[in-house]
Amino acid sequence: MSAVIVRAAALTPESFAPFGDVIEIAGHAARPINQGTCLRYDDLAPIDVAADGGRPLISIFEAAPRPLPLAVRVLERHPLASQAFFPLDARPFLVVVAAHGSQPLVHRIRAYLSSGAQGVNYRRGTWHHPLIALGETSRFLVVDRGGPGENCDEIAVDEAVFVEVD
Repeated sequence: MSAVIVRAAALTPESFAPFGDVIEIAGHAARPINQGTCLRYDDLAPIDVAADGGRPLISIFEAAPRPLPLAVRVLERHPLASQAFFPLDARPFLVVVAAHGSQPLVHRIRAYLSSGAQGVNYRRGTWHHPLIALGETSRFLVVDRGGPGENCDEIAVDEAVFVEVD
């Protein structure tokens, strides 16, 4: 069995659209608030957490860096809600996703490199790799679902898949 190499592409709203939303202020209109001392950027990504009695959770994750090339061994998805990650330390991070479906397909795995000023909001049911910090431990603001029901499916990636960053 030969290894599958996936090269990370730049994270753009257009390329990431099949999997969810890119969270960034670039291209969004702001409105001044707080006597003009603050700009507010609203509605940067739809939060989908209310199914089956869910409620929004706001958390901070501290993620240890992972070595590159990244060996993709597991993917997860959240069937009841979206899940959003935004870097608090302005460090680039890696995003690995697979097309929506009943099982992730190795040849449909995609990788994106966040600029560090971009976050992601995974659409409900999108297969994705657990959080991937690069270089050093990084903090992320996370918005996801709390409440009843099982909201995390995991699947092993049986083939040798590696993600490289140029």
